[in-house]
Amino acid sequence: MSRWLTKNDESMEKEAASIKERFNRLILGRERSPTEPGIFRKLSLVALMAWIGLGSDGVSSSCYGPQEAFLALGGHYSLAIILALLTALTVFIISASYMQIIETFPTGGGSYLVASKLLAPPVGMVAGCALIVDYVLTIAVSIASGSDAVFSFLPLVWQNYKLPASFAILIFMTVLNLRGVKESIRPLVPIFIIFILTHVVVILYAILPHISDAPLLIERTTVELRGSVSQLGLWGVFFIILHAYSMGGGTYTGIEAVSNGMPFLREPRVETGKKTMLYMAVSLAFVAGGLILSYLFLQVAPQAGKTLNAVLFERVAQGFGGHGFVMVALISEALILVVAAQTGFLGGPTILSNMAVDGWMPSRFSVLSDHLVTQNGILIMGIASAVILWISGGSVRFLVVLYSINVFLTFSLSQLGMVVRWWKLRRRYPKWGRKIMINGIGLFLTTFLLISVIIVKFHEGGWLTLVITTSLVTLSIFVKHHYAQTGRLLKRLELLLTGALPKPAETVPAVQVRKAPPEKATATANTAIIMVNGFSGVGLHSLFTILRIFPDHFKNFVFIQIGVIDAGRFKGVEEIENLRQTVIGDLAKYEELMRSHGYYAEGLFALGTDVVDEVEKLASQAVKRFPSSVFFAGQLVFPRDSMVTRILHNYTSFAVQRRLYQGGIPVFILPIRV
Repeated sequence: MSRWLTKNDESMEKEAASIKERFNRLILGRERSPTEPGIFRKLSLVALMAWIGLGSDGVSSSCYGPQEAFLALGGHYSLAIILALLTALTVFIISASYMQIIETFPTGGGSYLVASKLLAPPVGMVAGCALIVDYVLTIAVSIASGSDAVFSFLPLVWQNYKLPASFAILIFMTVLNLRGVKESIRPLVPIFIIFILTHVVVILYAILPHISDAPLLIERTTVELRGSVSQLGLWGVFFIILHAYSMGGGTYTGIEAVSNGMPFLREPRVETGKKTMLYMAVSLAFVAGGLILSYLFLQVAPQAGKTLNAVLFERVAQGFGGHGFVMVALISEALILVVAAQTGFLGGPTILSNMAVDGWMPSRFSVLSDHLVTQNGILIMGIASAVILWISGGSVRFLVVLYSINVFLTFSLSQLGMVVRWWKLRRRYPKWGRKIMINGIGLFLTTFLLISVIIVKFHEGGWLTLVITTSLVTLSIFVKHHYAQTGRLLKRLELLLTGALPKPAETVPAVQVRKAPPEKATATANTAIIMVNGFSGVGLHSLFTILRIFPDHFKNFVFIQIGVIDAGRFKGVEEIENLRQTVIGDLAKYEELMRSHGYYAEGLFALGTDVVDEVEKLASQAVKRFPSSVFFAGQLVFPRDSMVTRILHNYTSFAVQRRLYQGGIPVFILPIRV
C-alpha cells in the first residue's frame, strides 16, 4: 500500500511538472540553451531591429516631450522655433558623442560602464543607479502617455479606466519580455513603421506650406521675440526657454539605450551600433523638432481630455477630409509608446546585471533564465514601474517632471569619462583633438543642462528623483560592503585551507596517503559526490569536513561543478569557452589532489543558467554509476541569518537538496561558518 502511494505521488508530481512546463512554454515560449549553435546570432539584432527596439524610446517621446516643452512656453509660442532648433541640435551632439563611446566600448558602453572604467567604480555606480531610475520612469511615462493617446479619442467618461488600462499594458509588456529579446521586438515592426509614416506626413503637411513664407515667418518671429524680451526681460526669456527645454528632457533618454544595448546587436557590433545611432538621431531630431514647429504653424491649443498631438492630427485630418487618419495616428502612438517601454525592459535589467556582476547589486540580478533573459531584472523593473504609475496616478506631466535630472546626470558622467580618456591618450592618439572636442561639447552641454534642470525642477518634484536615486546609491554601497566583507572572510578561509593542504608524502588524520591510486573506480565502493564552485575555500572546506567526519569511509570522489552562464558571461562564444576551460581546470585540481592521496576521483561539469537543473542531471548520472553514493553540498552560514543575507546570497544547496530528495538521493548540507 505504501509503495503504491509512493508511486502514485511520483506520478502526480511528474504530471504537475509536465503541466507547469506546458504552461511556461505557452506563456514564455520554448527554452533556449546558451550553448546552442548560433544562439548569439539568433538573439542578436540588426540595425533596423535595434532602431525599433532601442531607438523607439527617443522617437516615441515625441508623444509627450514636445507637448510638455511647448506648453511650458506659457503662451510665448514665438520661442518655439528656438526650442525646436535646440532640441534637434542636442540630439545630434549627444548622438555624435555616444558614437565615440560605441567605438570605445563595443560590447556595451552605457554611462555605468564608461564612468566605472574611465573615472572610478563608485562614480559608475552612481551613474548606474541614475540609469535604473530613468529606465523605470521610461516604462512608466511611456505606458501612461500611450494610455493618454488612446483615451484622447474616447469619451471623457471613460477616463476612469485609463489607469487600469496602463497596469494591463505593463503586465503584458513584462510577460512579453520574459519570452526573450527578439520575440518582444518582432511583432512591433509594423507599428513602428506606421508611427513614423503618419508623423512624417503630419510634420511635412504643417511645415512645407510655410517654407515659401520663410522671410515673413522670420520677420514675424523676430517681432514677437522682441515683444517677449520687452515684456519679460532677456533673463526672463532665457528662463522660459530653459524651463521648456527641461520639460522635454525625457526626449534624449533613448540615446543612452543604444550604447547600453550593444550586447544585443549583430556582429560587427560597432558598425551596427553606429547605424542604429544614426537612424535614431535623424528620426528623433526630425520628429521631436518637427512637432514643436507643427504646433506653432498650425496654432495648436490644448483641449480637455486630448493631447496636443491629438489636436494636431485632427487639424491635419480636416485637410484630408476624414478622421480615419487620426485614429490610425493615435493608435500608432499608443502602440509605439509600448515599444518605448521596451527600452526600459532592455536597458534596466542590463544595468542591474552589470552592477550585480560587479557586486553593487544582489547577485541574483545577473542570473539568466531558461529563456536567456535576466528574469529578476525584468520583474523588478515591472514592479517598480507599477509602483510609480500608482503613485503618480498615471499623470504624464508629473512623470516628466521626475525625468530629466537623471538623464543629464548620466550623460554628463559619460562625457566626462570620455574627455578624461582622450586627454590621457593625447600623446598616443593622433586624432585626439577632434575626439575630445566632440565629447567636450557634449560634456559642456549636458552639465549645463543638468545644473539648470536641478534648479528649475527641484521644487516641481525633481527632489523626489534625487531622493530615490540617493536611496538606491546608499543601497548599492551597503550591498558592495557586504559582498566585500564576505569575500575577505572566504579568502581568509581559502588561504588557511590551501596552506594546510597535505603533500602526497605526508600522512595526516584526515587523508590516508596511498602509493598506488586505483586507475578505475570500484562501482560498488562508497562514493562521495561533492558539489563545488571552483577550487576555493568553500569546496576544500566541504572536502576536508567529509574526510574528517567519515575517515576512510569513501573510496571514490566525484566532484560536480556547474559553469553558470550569467549576464556577465553571455556576451559571445569566446566568453562561454573561457568559462568551460576554467571549470575544467578547477575540477582537475580536485582530481589531482585526491588521486595523489590514493583515492579514485573524477569531475563532472555542465554549463547552463539553472544550477539546480544541471546538478540534478549530473547527480543522476553519477548515482547510476555508483549506487552506494551520498551527495554533499556546502552552505555558507552567517553569524546573523536575516532576510538581507537571504536576498544577497543564493541558497542553492537547499534547492538542490529538495530536488535530489525527490529522486531518492541522500543529500548532506555541510555548514561553512564565515
